[in-house]
Amino acid sequence: MKTDKVSKQYFSRTELIIWGLSVTMVALGFLIFDRSNYLAFLASLIGVSALIFISKGNPIGQVLTIAFSILYGIISYSYAYYGEMITYLGMTGPMAVLALISWLRNPYKGNKSEVEVNSLKSKEYYFLAILATAVTVGFYFILKFFNTQNLIPSTVSVATSFVATYLTFRRSPYYAIAYALNDVVLIVLGTLACIEDTSYISVNICFMMFLLNDVYGFINWSRMKKRQQALG
Repeated sequence: MKTDKVSKQYFSRTELIIWGLSVTMVALGFLIFDRSNYLAFLASLIGVSALIFISKGNPIGQVLTIAFSILYGIISYSYAYYGEMITYLGMTGPMAVLALISWLRNPYKGNKSEVEVNSLKSKEYYFLAILATAVTVGFYFILKFFNTQNLIPSTVSVATSFVATYLTFRRSPYYAIAYALNDVVLIVLGTLACIEDTSYISVNICFMMFLLNDVYGFINWSRMKKRQQALG
């Protein structure tokens, strides 16, 4: 049955557990290790909520991702993390806008709450590799200009993030693998930051929840692809 509205039955029990666990862990991390940066807390809640919608191929997830990018851009600016600000506002946010347009234009059989899963040809992956290399090199010098700490891991994070956003825009299930790799890099960066400031533990917990959601995203998109191909 086609529906454009999100109801209580829209999410499976597994999805509700993942979302509930994510929100709970983010909240506990904030209450125990931070209790001051409410904007970052709000952004984290929006982030984990976005991922559960994205895992179902719902364009609402891209709307929330845009909001998440704007908030983290503001947060990065307030802490003078100009490299991260440029990453969120100059890459993640705009790519989420493109993904939103793409998803709205490609609903599965008219169902606006589920995007049609796409299968990319091999030549597009070569194009993506070239494009990602160019973006990575460009951002390396941008991050270096702003004296970004842990420059190499931060650059790797940009690379994996760009690949993930591109694959999301192209409606490929492999977007989730790229995001999961990005989550691992962010967890490493967060761990390094925690050594100097324990308040970053709350941020690291958020990245761990992102990883959980992205792993589930790949599993669910793989199921969606098989179902859509079977139904035609």
